[in-house]
Amino acid sequence: MSKTIIVSNRLPVKISEEEGELVYKPSEGGLATGLGSIYKQGENIWVGWPGLAITKDVEKKAITKQLAKENMKPVFLSAQEIEDFYEGFSNETLWPNFHYFNQYVVYNEELWKAYQKVNAKFAKYLEEVVEPDDTLWIHDYQLLLLPEMIRAKFPKLSIGFFLHIPFPSYESFRLLPWRRELLNGMLGSDFLGFHTYDDMRHFLSSVNRLAGLGNSNGQINLPDRKVLVDALPMGIDYERYATTAASPETIAREVRYRTSVGDQKLILSIDRLDYSKGIPQRLRAFELFLERNPQYLNKVSLIMVVVPSRDQVPKYKQLKEEVDLLVGRINGKYGRLNWTPIHYFYRSFPLHGLSALYRMAHVALVTPMRDGMNLVCKEYIASKLDKKGVLILSEMAGAAKELSDSILINPNDIEQYVTALETALSMPEEEQMKHMQTMQESLKRYNIHHWVNLFMERLNFVKEQQKSLETSIITEKLSKEIKKRYDKSKNRLIFLDYDGTLTGFHADPLQSKPDGELKKIMKNLTADKNNNVVVISGRGRDTLEEWLGSYDIEIIAEHGVWLKEKGKKWRTIANLKHEWKANIQKVLDGYVNRTPGSFVEVKDYSLVWHYRKVETGLGEVRTRELTSHLKYITANKNLNVLEGDMVVEIKNSEVNKGRASTFWLEKYNADFITALGDDWTDEDTFLAMPDEAVTVKVGSTTSAAKYSVPSYKEVRKLLTQLTD
Repeated sequence: MSKTIIVSNRLPVKISEEEGELVYKPSEGGLATGLGSIYKQGENIWVGWPGLAITKDVEKKAITKQLAKENMKPVFLSAQEIEDFYEGFSNETLWPNFHYFNQYVVYNEELWKAYQKVNAKFAKYLEEVVEPDDTLWIHDYQLLLLPEMIRAKFPKLSIGFFLHIPFPSYESFRLLPWRRELLNGMLGSDFLGFHTYDDMRHFLSSVNRLAGLGNSNGQINLPDRKVLVDALPMGIDYERYATTAASPETIAREVRYRTSVGDQKLILSIDRLDYSKGIPQRLRAFELFLERNPQYLNKVSLIMVVVPSRDQVPKYKQLKEEVDLLVGRINGKYGRLNWTPIHYFYRSFPLHGLSALYRMAHVALVTPMRDGMNLVCKEYIASKLDKKGVLILSEMAGAAKELSDSILINPNDIEQYVTALETALSMPEEEQMKHMQTMQESLKRYNIHHWVNLFMERLNFVKEQQKSLETSIITEKLSKEIKKRYDKSKNRLIFLDYDGTLTGFHADPLQSKPDGELKKIMKNLTADKNNNVVVISGRGRDTLEEWLGSYDIEIIAEHGVWLKEKGKKWRTIANLKHEWKANIQKVLDGYVNRTPGSFVEVKDYSLVWHYRKVETGLGEVRTRELTSHLKYITANKNLNVLEGDMVVEIKNSEVNKGRASTFWLEKYNADFITALGDDWTDEDTFLAMPDEAVTVKVGSTTSAAKYSVPSYKEVRKLLTQLTD
């Protein structure tokens, strides 16, 4: 029976050693809560590191046995692996790069090797539990290489991946020496989820420019399958926070806290110690606010909770010292015997304690310099049962895309910070409740359970698409079956692409002229009066006429622009225009001038930029630039920009091979139909064919075609067998 396997760096349990005994505590994180509905069911399982460096085999066995009861499987890491993989490459290389703090990035080959090693260790552990029909859901930046590693062992496995931190722009990501390996690792997935559209867009841009893969509506076509990319903002367990906020324990804590701080308006700040959270900037903004608004002295206090994190690492230790100094300076400058401007806590709070703080706070200050989502702001909103309170939120947090009823600020703009505090503290309760109501309704609907279900739906969707595009390799047995159908039929319709299907590709297109073997095949095919042969190609009509005009065939040229029936003149399939060509050709000529070896082929209703002769690497870079440029300038011009094998073609959008092929499907009442093609332009042909047609994709096993062969050589072999 198939199962779902969740994989993350950490398991949803905290294991600590107290007085020589191992103590197990469940994680209270949002991810653990949301995925509990999956990993706790049936044979499902969660795989990850248990949080301790365990060296004794006896303890490993005991932990494995204990966690198995909770549907968990531990991956044991050594202290050195934790230091190099987790503290090192994950948090000193990927974390700062993905958060745009490249001044902190550590480029170290040994740390990269450790990252590879631990990802491979996770893959090895997974091999022990994975079965071909399982679903794998991998989480976050520590395991970017894992999807590709698992794909190598289980090619058909359903693999989803979600990134919980931002994905950086191409200009940041390209700084990493291991960028291509990381991208290829992620592309081992079938479905990749990101918190925001911006993260998704940045990822697709890097895939385009570094891996040379374009996309259409978030779908990337790999040689063996489609990969889907989408933005799915993560929610929280809304009911859990709302219920906790109403609990007697939370209310009792609130009473104690309010008694301690007195009759103050409270601003709440909760963060883990990290440079991406903007804690010093927040403190400086609060200091400026007090300086400019003396009327709030003795009336407003900031409750700042900073959760300890890696404070022995030099840059984090320095950050902690900076925060301590700022808090001390502000309290020393403005504090009174009966009033403390900042209540500073360098520790974590239990859930009921946090909930009490959420209830108390008149204003929540959530202003990271960069954040993938940030769930604190969502927890604050869910805890506001009276709907009174104001959220000040950084534009740089992923949550800002959903919570537009908050006061959005640029955390780098201290003036905007101060203005936002003034606005929040003076906002009428009626207006507060209006904004809070809107945000609460949104968070109720798009909660953590909705997010989990939507992710799995999207993963299942792309797997169904992949299955519909799977082809069967034409074996000797299958070839004989096709031959039997061919022999029994009396009225055959045969569609043949040219380049890559009947002949190979060459640096010089003229070398694609029919050779002796192909001429013999065409002669034999057309000699049989039961055969109606249609060559359907992207080549120009003059070239096809010159090479194939002597055979009794019909021709579709320029991907469907021109049609030629037997004994008739060339005609266009539609009333096409070509006035656009002059302006587009100027752009293409500019790229030719900058790209030695490239050239432009001018057709009647299309233009083609060829780069087969361009230096390896340069052609791919120019193609990415050109494709982006062309898609921008043709956005509203009824034109398609198409990437083929070492070409980029621009043509009228109403033209494609599929539309052209339907003319012959209607013309001939064929009892045997076959279509053979090699690239994505031939997919239109395959889709236009009736169900009983024999459709064959050349060079790929992913296609709308039913069957596939490795190369044009097998096509020639198949056609020769049919006519023997």
